[in-house]
Amino acid sequence: MALLSGLALSPAHAATDWIYIQKRPDGVTEFTDKKPVRGAYKKVSVRGRPTASASCRGLTAQSMAARAEAYAPLIQKYARAEGLSPDLVSAVMRVESCYDRHAVSRAGARGLMQLMPGTARELGVLDSFDPEQNIEGGVRYLARMLGRFGNDVRLALAAYNAGPEAVTAYNDVPPYAETKSYVTRILKLYQPRTS
Repeated sequence: MALLSGLALSPAHAATDWIYIQKRPDGVTEFTDKKPVRGAYKKVSVRGRPTASASCRGLTAQSMAARAEAYAPLIQKYARAEGLSPDLVSAVMRVESCYDRHAVSRAGARGLMQLMPGTARELGVLDSFDPEQNIEGGVRYLARMLGRFGNDVRLALAAYNAGPEAVTAYNDVPPYAETKSYVTRILKLYQPRTS
């Protein structure tokens, strides 16, 4: 089992754009903001992915509710298939795209659940603008993030936005303004039921 070394980030790491992940010969995984001079490494953005906020312009509470209602059956279907709360899926969709199936973010994420093209391909989503494919893929990815981070909703949401490597690197919600805002906005909408 590989150990994670502490983050080797410079004092100005908040201004950097990348974290570099490299496995040392002894099996320890290192995370740093300094580009390795030798050996294989993975480069990970340290900025959370922006949501498609343009899709929310001009919406009233009534029009937002109507959009949400249109996708409620698909949300229920795929959330239940993955053992997730439909309310959580709906909150993610609202923050990601304001329930706009044609939404595209500045980073290139697409559709209701704002799937990045590479993630969509990995999930077998052929058309990110098709509501059923997008919801099914997005819910599967969210379930995967919840599984990876021990059902910690905060960390799973952060991973959905910034990528799982960033959450692993910081062992918490990464300190990116976009990601912190994203997690907070969803958790305001999603209030899990307690018994």
